[in-house]
This record gives sequence, C-alpha cells and structure tokens, in this order.
Amino acid sequence: MALYLAEELLVLAARALTLAGASSAAAEATARALIAADEQGISSHGLAHLPLYVAHLRNGRVRGDVVPVIVRKKAAAILIDAQQGMAYEACALAIRECIARAAANGVAYAAVTNSNHNGMTSYHLEPVADAGMVGIAFGNSPGAINAWGGKRPLFGTNPVAAIFPRRYTDPVVIDLSLSEVARGKVLVAAREGKAIPEGWALDKEGNPTTDPKAGMEGSMVPMGGGTGSAKGSMLVLTIELLSVALTGAAFGFENESFFNESGSMVRLGQGFLVIDPAALAGREIFLDRMETIAAAMLEDDAVRLPGQRRIALREIARRDGVDIPDALYKQLRTLAEPTGTPA
Repeated sequence: MALYLAEELLVLAARALTLAGASSAAAEATARALIAADEQGISSHGLAHLPLYVAHLRNGRVRGDVVPVIVRKKAAAILIDAQQGMAYEACALAIRECIARAAANGVAYAAVTNSNHNGMTSYHLEPVADAGMVGIAFGNSPGAINAWGGKRPLFGTNPVAAIFPRRYTDPVVIDLSLSEVARGKVLVAAREGKAIPEGWALDKEGNPTTDPKAGMEGSMVPMGGGTGSAKGSMLVLTIELLSVALTGAAFGFENESFFNESGSMVRLGQGFLVIDPAALAGREIFLDRMETIAAAMLEDDAVRLPGQRRIALREIARRDGVDIPDALYKQLRTLAEPTGTPA
C-alpha cells in the first residue's frame, strides 16, 4: 500500500473511464465517488472497482454516452431514467432535485430507474447534510439473497444509508448492506482459497457453507446472525420492492452479477428521500434532539457515533494522501494510457 494524491488519482481514473467510452461528466462523477470511498477507508467500494467499470464500458454492459433524464415529476416526487448508464450522475441529479423540492415542500423523493452500481451509498447523501436536511438512500443489486425458506438468490444485498446533520460538527452517517457480511468478503476468500465462517453464505441447496466458492454459487445470508433471519429477509424484500416496483427497474434475479466483465446491461433501481426538519418540529428542535442523543450515546466510552471513523479517515487522507495498493495504482496508470502502456 502507498499514499497518492487524490488529484492525481482523479485524473487517472477519469481518463481511464473516458478512454473506455464514458462521457467526461460521467467519468468525473464516477471517479470522485470511488476516490471518496477510498478516502473513508471503504476500499470495497473504491478505485478497486474501476477496472471492472472500464471492462463494463468496453464490453457494452453500461452505456457511457447517456445523460440521466427526469421522466416523471410532481411537486415532491420525481422519477429519473439513468438510461443504463453509470449511476453517479443520476444519483447526483436525484439529490439536487430532492434538496430543492424538500426546501419548497418539506419532503421530497427521487427514484432512479435503469441504473447501475452506485458505490458507497452514503456518499450521495453528503450534500443533504450540508443543506441541513435529513437523507435516506437505498437501492437494489443483482440477486444474492434467497427468499426466507428458499434456495434461489432472488434479491440483492440492497444497501441502505441515512444521514442526520448536527449543529456544529459532523453528521451522523449510517451505511450498511442487508446481508450478514458484504459479498465482496466472500469473493476475496474465494480468490485467496480461504474458508469463510459459517453464517455468511449458503450453497445452492440452501445449506450453510464455509466454502466461499459454494457461497458465490449459492446465496448470501441476510442480516440477523447465524443462517439469517426472517426479519432480515423481510427487510431485504422491502428495499427490493421500494427500489423496483416503484421505479420499473429490474429485480435482483433479473440482473446479471456485477462481477461479470461482459454480459447484459443491469437495470437497477435507487431511491432518495430528503426531509427538511424545518417542516416538522423545526430546525432548532431537531438539532437539539440530535445533540441529546449524541451526548447520551457518548456517555459510554466504548460508543462511537456512526460515520465518525469514516470522517476521521477522510481528513487524514485529504492531508496525507489516499492509501491504495501499488498494483492498483499501476493498473490505473495503464488504463489511463491510450497505448496500453503506463502513463
């Protein structure tokens, strides 16, 4: 691992995406989001994804030349069509619209259809907290979790994030997927030939497995411990329905895996809800209540507010540089060079 300036990584990542067929706007939005994840120590959603994004662009799994468009709208609700392009521009448009519409109406909801992998979900909500509002985001992903009692992976691991601003300090940030562990951990174990703990995944027959390859061929265990829980499965289903039934996107089982470099385009759905505290109890009461719960939580020395570690790591990265593997940096330089040799 080594430290690299975010500005250099942004240039390399954006150039690699542009060379693969992305528009300059889509490339920059995507590169910024990936670097933000690495800055916060979430490497599973960072630049490690860029070679796969490049392959998707080159192989026609994602359209790089499209612009997201609003296809339906009312005062406090809109539907955005990402047109099977990269997700980041569509998510940014959703957030801009939500902030403006929540300021006017107190609440706003933006749904995105025909979308793609949108990285670290909480990243998209940062402007919401900057605007002094509360934000919730979620989306579906390719099939990885079976319905409770079933064997077939129908639903995605379906990330959920929320952000709550505070008066004088950093917001509370919650970000999680709804599987017991991230699927990327099982993939890494499979690549390294290591066993996984029981309770992470099930094989194709629906049995608990410690074999990561069997787990990748089977399904992930929903959050809830052990072999999952009916409650965890119902939460996964809730997010699947909100992401797809309301947007016209494709369910998890109707999308091919992100990890395939070639194949059909994915058509995911995402949702963003923004609430203006001024429309309810009032901004000052909301902020007072936030400080009350934060103080109560921090009375226990072992408690850390959600998102504080990520924010601290981001400050370090912006001061000292972004920590990524040397091999990944070399790969970025190669992808950013038209001739295929390092820049």
